[in-house]
Parts: sequence; structure tokens; C-alpha cells
Amino acid sequence: MIDKTLVGCAEAVKSVFDGATIMLGGFGDAGMPGQLIEALRRHGATNLVIVSNGAGSGDYALGGLFQDGRVRKLVASFPAPRAAAFRDRYLKGETELELVPQGTLVERIRAAGAGLGGFYTPTGVGTELAAGKETRVINGREYVFELPLHADFAFIKAHRADRLGNLSYRMTMRNFNPVMATAAKMVIAETDELLEVGGLSPEEIQTPGVFVDHVVHIERHPRLFEPAAAGEGAP
Repeated sequence: MIDKTLVGCAEAVKSVFDGATIMLGGFGDAGMPGQLIEALRRHGATNLVIVSNGAGSGDYALGGLFQDGRVRKLVASFPAPRAAAFRDRYLKGETELELVPQGTLVERIRAAGAGLGGFYTPTGVGTELAAGKETRVINGREYVFELPLHADFAFIKAHRADRLGNLSYRMTMRNFNPVMATAAKMVIAETDELLEVGGLSPEEIQTPGVFVDHVVHIERHPRLFEPAAAGEGAP
């Protein structure tokens, strides 16, 4: 049996190198591997390319990476107004942004995991997002060609995992995490619960262990995010 568990997040992120491309699961707070990202901050890797739905908030996890000046480029769909650290770095020209429509972002990641060379989509046609990209008319409708999106590492968050790396997600934790697990050279999962082999039934497994390199057990704890500002909604 291959036991993929590690003793802590520091060990899990030690192979991250300067300039690495890292996918970070999560949709806002839900399903974000916050403890792995905090370990990455302590590790010190810099000049990173981050692929994420958003840009974090406050000074924790992804927001903290921007605050620390570790991110060279962000590939994202929605850098929300609360992402103050990202906004400041971006406006100073210290961080590059590649804005990708959310569905296109997911499909680019999925294409990488499926070994595809790309795909055509009508999303973004005629906008700045299609500038410089190949376009084609199919059945009378114009499409833009999008390339797959690969990464060196994917940090994802699961609710339950076994020692073989099989993962199960809780509710909205099942967002970008499953697809990102297919598209990176090394996949590291942070999990709330760690079970022995056989503790997950086949029907519960949403990411098979074949996609996962390492698992770190981090017990659930109160959220560490800053409260939302007035009018911005809950974090």
C-alpha cells in the first residue's frame, strides 16, 4: 500500500520552487486550502504564477501571498473588490493579471487534465479577452480558441480522505478542487478528516487517489478570514 499522507503542511510544500505555477482550489472561502497556502508563505517561494478563481482577501492565505509580494501573475475569473493586497500590487504594476471567464477557466483546466490541445468557445468573442487568439466560424457562429491550462502544483481542499489519496468533498468545497486535481504535475490535498483505507465507499470518492500525490490532515477550525466590510456580504 502506498501511504500518501505527510506529517504537516511544511513537508508538503517543500518542493515548490521559485517561478512555479500553482493552482489553488476554492470558491471564496469554500474549499480553499488555507493551511497549505500559509505553509507556502512560510516556505518563501516567490515569482509565482497563481491560478485561482479569485484573488483572496485580508492577509490570510492567498491574500497574504499578494501582501508578501510573492505572486508575479494571477490567472483568475473574479478578483473581487475585497482583494485589497492584489489590487495594490496590480495597480503598482507588480503583479500581472490574466482575466479568464469562469467557465473558460474551468474548461481550460479540464482540457489540460484530459490531455486535449484546446477547445473553441463563443465566450469572449469580440472582446479584449479574444485579442490575439485564433477564431473560427462554426455553423455560422464565431468561436475563439482557448489553450489548456497546466500547473506544476495544485493545492486542493477535501473534507475526507484516505491514506491512498482518495478524496471526498463537502458541499461547495466541490468547486475547482476536483478539476484542478487532474491538471498539475504534483497534487497536494489538505483534508479535514483522514480515514484508513476502505473508510470511503466507492460512491463517496470524487477524486480518485491516482490523481493525488500527497495528503495532509488538518482538523477543521474557526475561519481565520477578516470579516466582510459593510455592504460586501459574508466572507
